[in-house]
Amino acid sequence: MKLLGFLIVLITGAVLIWATGEFPDWGDPGSPASVHVSPRYIEKTLEETSVPNAVTSVLADYRGFDTMFETTVIFAAGISCFMLLRLFGKERPETLHYRHLLTGLTIRVRRRKQSPEQLEEFEPMDSLWTPHDLILRTLCRFLIPFIQLFALYVIAHGHHSPGGGFQGGVILGASLILLAISQDMQSALKRIPERTLAMLAALGVSVYAGTGALCLVMGSNFLDYAALAGLFRVDPVEARSLGIFLVEVGVGIAVMATMILIYHNLASEGRLDEGL
Repeated sequence: MKLLGFLIVLITGAVLIWATGEFPDWGDPGSPASVHVSPRYIEKTLEETSVPNAVTSVLADYRGFDTMFETTVIFAAGISCFMLLRLFGKERPETLHYRHLLTGLTIRVRRRKQSPEQLEEFEPMDSLWTPHDLILRTLCRFLIPFIQLFALYVIAHGHHSPGGGFQGGVILGASLILLAISQDMQSALKRIPERTLAMLAALGVSVYAGTGALCLVMGSNFLDYAALAGLFRVDPVEARSLGIFLVEVGVGIAVMATMILIYHNLASEGRLDEGL
């Protein structure tokens, strides 16, 4: 089976490399992209979509199908990591480690039904735990809300300035990964559990595909946002801008949740008990 998979990857790679021979030369001014494709989008973007950022309009509107499947690939990558790395039913460690919040005293206890994790004075810690730097933890605690606020701005304002769902989703996911690194993985999982992350990743893809399906219901083509004009009570050009915003939100949710899901499984080797 591994040999068959290797042969498929090898043949596919060879075909793709062979196909690059048909590409125009790098920087060729006579290539289709330089002659009529790029000028068409640059000149007509604002007029047709009411979106000043041509990159966003191309990604989410003119080639919306491609971006939707890119989002699906990211979702599939997260699910694949989950299925390959996640360990279920593995025996939990017999001993647990805790830190007393006021004194910093660390203790090790045998696992029981009643454990210190139910007490507010203690916090769970990893067996490979190293003393947290107070300055680092405090600084991260102050920074994370601002990072998340900036991520939401990048997502919401992506069609008017550099940014969008992919960039904002990465920043938003990085803020929660920073929380897991500066505090501990359990603290991060308490805020957004694993199941919620999986549901958010699927929700992000569903928002994108659902927006396209809504266009079909409104009597137009899939991902033709102009069909939403009656729903939003705006003109068709403005409706395309709002449709782009909806799919950017879906992309941001999917990217954020998938990033965190992959990090948790990689950092804890699928156990979700201890991270970096």
